[in-house]
Amino acid sequence: MRVVAELPHPECKITIFQMGQKYIIKFEQGQLEQSFKISELDLSGGGVNEIFQIIDEEFIQGIAERFKTMRSDFKAAYQRH
Repeated sequence: MRVVAELPHPECKITIFQMGQKYIIKFEQGQLEQSFKISELDLSGGGVNEIFQIIDEEFIQGIAERFKTMRSDFKAAYQRH
């Protein structure tokens, strides 16, 4: 697995990896992370530039909201124990 790109963003760290026949987009915020896998076959030949187009602000805002939910869920689980 190799790092193809790192994208700066105030909400989270975004890293794009390439492994075999797929790309992995990883979003990190503190101790939490989310990742998405995209097969090269699902892209129209634009490679990593096509991935950049997929990662738009609307998508990132959804990621940020999901991080809030993840953090809340983890905090609640931790407090139960």
